Amino acid sequence: MKPDILKKLETGAARYIEVSGLLSAGDAAADLEKFKTLGREMSQLDEPHRLLEQFHAAEKELKNCRNNLETETDKEMRLLYGDEITRLEAELERISEAAELFCRPPEKIEKRPIIIEIRSGTGGNEAALFGGDLFRMYNRYAENKGWKTEIISASPSALGGFKEVIFSIKGDAAFNKLQYESGVHRVQRIPVTEAGGRIHTSAATVALLIEPDDVEVNIDPTELKIDTYRAQGAGGQHVNKTDSAIRITHLPSGLVVECQDERSQHQNRLKAMRLLRARLLAKYQEEQQKKIAEDRRSQVGSGDRSERIRTYNFPQNRVTDHRADITLYQLDIIIEGSLDNLLEPLLSKMHDLDSEVA
Repeated sequence: MKPDILKKLETGAARYIEVSGLLSAGDAAADLEKFKTLGREMSQLDEPHRLLEQFHAAEKELKNCRNNLETETDKEMRLLYGDEITRLEAELERISEAAELFCRPPEKIEKRPIIIEIRSGTGGNEAALFGGDLFRMYNRYAENKGWKTEIISASPSALGGFKEVIFSIKGDAAFNKLQYESGVHRVQRIPVTEAGGRIHTSAATVALLIEPDDVEVNIDPTELKIDTYRAQGAGGQHVNKTDSAIRITHLPSGLVVECQDERSQHQNRLKAMRLLRARLLAKYQEEQQKKIAEDRRSQVGSGDRSERIRTYNFPQNRVTDHRADITLYQLDIIIEGSLDNLLEPLLSKMHDLDSEVA
């Protein structure tokens, strides 16, 4: 293992032991916020601690085998020691590669804000209510992580929830954690409007976009058609009295974005431009991926955002992710924002699947 990588593992493992001691102390348990912060840090440090233990154990065993081989005279035993040395050398190489991957500087994309779009699908009012549930789930998850959220655009439904809600999330590793959320999310439950107690199935779509900077997506102002109109729905005295809402059409691509949530036309224009850049970047990336290989997934699963990726069954308290074949009977806490219970095994399995496709 490279000396710099080994040093990073040793630093992380030492901090892991230190944090473990702090968590065991009574003062940390008494301070809930401090306890949560230390718990998150310990979870992040678990990997270097585990890799370092594996490395030292394999290294010690390899040294013993080599020493035994030097003094062993029995032919069969020498063959056994030789095989074991080969296995341990391969194991050390695997651990070193995993450590190098872990210590690799994060890519620029990992620090980038993301934009999540949730739209109600089949199911009418119940689908809109479910869209609201998904928004609250992601929002609470972001709060637990210490990330910042901001609504860009929202279209509430008559009975609650959202026909559409678009919001941004800013925080370290937000993209990494939520990168596989794009697709159709299906819900099975008894709607509040159902008098007969029958279970209904409805759906909402989720799309995750990376928020680019101005350099990555250079938009020519002459290629934009900008319309203003009077905002509709909740919003205060300015609603239906001033043309504060903005609709921007990107003529070359045909993409259209709208924003009416802010009071001023200027603020709505800034938010609409952020959304347009994110959608253009997603469009460019998808086109590039299709040119590289038609069989690669460009978004989630097969690359089709309309693909059903997950089912939330309320009567059974069950969440099933169909891509990774994961089923958890923890819907009650997952829908309240405890997404790591689902995301951690999902990320592991999806990483394996992506490696196979690549």
